[in-house]
Formats: sequence, structure tokens, C-alpha cells
Amino acid sequence: MLESIFLVFAGLCAGGVVAAGLAGLSIGLSIIPRYAGVTHTGEKIFWYEGATMLGAFWGNLYYLFVWRLPFGSVGLGLYGLFTGMYLGSWILALAEIADIFPLLARRLRLEKGMVWIIASVALGKWLGSWLYFYKGF
Repeated sequence: MLESIFLVFAGLCAGGVVAAGLAGLSIGLSIIPRYAGVTHTGEKIFWYEGATMLGAFWGNLYYLFVWRLPFGSVGLGLYGLFTGMYLGSWILALAEIADIFPLLARRLRLEKGMVWIIASVALGKWLGSWLYFYKGF
């Protein structure tokens, strides 16, 4: 019994550290403020940061205790859609912060078409995910 309590405590602590690191990274790299700026909802920045921390906390509990959610295939599809959108926007935000797209445009001497490059990256991510999960590649 004592061993189980220790394992639960250790799992919560380790997951909490990782979740806090992820939330701190997203806030520290100004990804959350950038989302608020793009959506013109900067007055709700504290709500976004709190929701990020709360989501990390609930995700930690979900993976630690392996809860079963009764939403079926539709719920799983919606979860996958929103998770993919979140992860894709993270990837693009990190690429933008690292100035990858301006560097690419300067190296390739692009003057037009940056929208198509970004859309191609998103489409490639979607296609790769689809092939991985649907076809099992």
C-alpha cells in the first residue's frame, strides 16, 4: 500500500514538472501571447495562461490514472482534430519564432508564395498523420 502511494506521488510530481515546463515554455516563448494577439483577445491573456496550466494538470491526471472517456468514435475524431490543430499551430509558431520562414524566403529569394509554403507544411503534416494512423505506416 505504501509503495502504491509513493508511486502515485512520484508520478504526479514528475508529470507536474513536465507539464509546468511545457506551460512555461509556451508562455516564455510568447506563443500564448502571440495567439492572443492574432485573435485580438489580448485582454484575456491571464485566462489563456491559466487554461494552459489547467490543461497540463488535467492531462497529467488523465495519463497517470488512464481514465476512459465514453465519447466513442466521434469524440475520438474530434479529439484528434483539435489535438492536431493545436500541435500544428505549435510547430508553426515555433518555426515563426525561430525565424525559419524568413530565412527560407531569403535563401530561396522568394518574393511571393510564402502562404503556399506554410499551407504545404500544414498539408504535409496532415497527410503524414493520416498515413500513420489510417494506413499504419
